[in-house]
Amino acid sequence: MKPTANIPNTANESFKRSCCDWYWYSIAGAVMLHLVLFTFSPIMSSAEINFMPAELIAVEIPDVVTIPAPPPEVARPAIPVLGTPDLDVHVTIAPTTFDANPIENLLLPPTTSGDADRARAPVFTLMTVEPELKNRRQVKRELERNYPWRLRHAGVGGRPTVWFLIDENGRVIKTRLNRSGGHPALDEAAMAVADMMEFSPALNRDQSVRVWVEIPIVFEAR
Repeated sequence: MKPTANIPNTANESFKRSCCDWYWYSIAGAVMLHLVLFTFSPIMSSAEINFMPAELIAVEIPDVVTIPAPPPEVARPAIPVLGTPDLDVHVTIAPTTFDANPIENLLLPPTTSGDADRARAPVFTLMTVEPELKNRRQVKRELERNYPWRLRHAGVGGRPTVWFLIDENGRVIKTRLNRSGGHPALDEAAMAVADMMEFSPALNRDQSVRVWVEIPIVFEAR
């Protein structure tokens, strides 16, 4: 396409004219490229592919399973009936009277050892404020120091329970073993700290009172 006198020779017009030339050049190049590829490329053919079947394992059909018959029905329990219809249901035991049971035939009361134990046991004192141990850390260190080293080394522990009588000033004035910890040495160690214990006094309203307290002391080997 040649420029005419009416069309100015601008860059846009030059680009349009060159596109036509590049179009035909591209077609010719593509034809040449495909011709070369078809001429020099190797001939491809499909290879023969055979699939070998896997080994077939014949499965034997099991014999017919015989289902056993259901177990026989359990007999129902018999209906309870009175064994002796002539029994007088109002008769239980003979009435208890002093004529039939003289006083001299009655059982004797228990021995007085139980009464003596109860007499020796601490008594309860009415209080509104319980005593509290003030030097707990010091008592703990003393218990650790008094823990028999043979028992500690052997891993023997215990939990003796001790009764402490605390006076109006919070001092321990009497001790008594309530339950043993399983070893006499542990019981002695538990009661040996009574002299160094400091309590706040127990109060019954606004008045200090003397009270017994029960404290378990634990010895545990670590």
